[in-house]
Amino acid sequence: MQARISGGKAPVGEHRATLAAVAARAGVSPSTASLAFSGSGPVADSTRERVLAAARELSYAGPDPMARSLRRGRSGIVGAVVGERLLYAFRDPVAVALLDGIAEALSPSGTGLLLLSGDAQHGSPTTEQVSRLPVDAVVFATCGRDDDPLLDLFLRRGVPVVAVDGPDKPDLTVLDIDDYGGAAELARHVAALGHRRVAVAALPLRLDGGSGLIDDARRAVIGFADCRARLDATEHVFGTVPVAEAPSNVVEEGERAGRLLLAGPDRPTAIIAQSDLLAVGVIRAAEALGLRVPDDLTVVGYDGIDTPWLGERVLTTVVQPIAEKGRLTGRMVTELLAGRRPANVHLPVQLRVGTTSAPPLSR
Repeated sequence: MQARISGGKAPVGEHRATLAAVAARAGVSPSTASLAFSGSGPVADSTRERVLAAARELSYAGPDPMARSLRRGRSGIVGAVVGERLLYAFRDPVAVALLDGIAEALSPSGTGLLLLSGDAQHGSPTTEQVSRLPVDAVVFATCGRDDDPLLDLFLRRGVPVVAVDGPDKPDLTVLDIDDYGGAAELARHVAALGHRRVAVAALPLRLDGGSGLIDDARRAVIGFADCRARLDATEHVFGTVPVAEAPSNVVEEGERAGRLLLAGPDRPTAIIAQSDLLAVGVIRAAEALGLRVPDDLTVVGYDGIDTPWLGERVLTTVVQPIAEKGRLTGRMVTELLAGRRPANVHLPVQLRVGTTSAPPLSR
């Protein structure tokens, strides 16, 4: 008879075998039976074989590791919240590298990483359902909104939280990058080239599907610290600029934002995209309209990912240490699980001038 996998459901009408039942069948105490399975104590070979034989007869596969870990107060699982649909985590190179770094840092401790979607609009579990999952700690890996209800639910449960790129709250351990400084340096580079008519292709300001040119009301409800910092830095250099919001950080949405920004008669001579994926989309939009980059339009991004869509061209961008962010996040989680509160981390970024930025043509 095939042994039933621990944690699975017993067939209808049958009761799951228990360790106590195995112990009774083998004629030993439950503690001796437990030691026989774990191999962590002195049990005679004949006794161990008797216990294992009784387990086979009862189709008992052994103590449930999840139940055992929960009795110790640990599940061995760290949740990683992705603000959008989980598909986003596999399409965005920044999210992929970040999550890989976290998993790499957690691996030596035997802790697993569970991806959680914080977006209940597309068939994901509700925030209440997600918040009840047995996790030892949570990383808000992408799109950590300042007023995220899921964040508050985890904090009320006393679950340790590491927030990547925000939000910044007293109860959180935060790891972020110099978003404002990097965006300001990028904006100064564009200004030094002589550009004055500048527009922004923005990351989602909130995860509500909003898109298109934004107004003052939309500016007032920006929910993400990194998006807000990058826009504030840009407008510190140029003043208020036209902003087209993308509902998701993908190339196709960058292309839509680019078409909007380039549609008017007084088009910008430079577009600052808040991510490299959006910048690639803007370049596609420009080329579809017959514009040359950078001759007719300067396009710059943020992140420093590989951009194979651009061929030999090198995107002017702000490079952030994505893999290091992931590994440091994993180490911070490990510290929290050990009962220590790590200090917040603020990582530097670096401007990389490529071939997609140049002075504007005389017009």
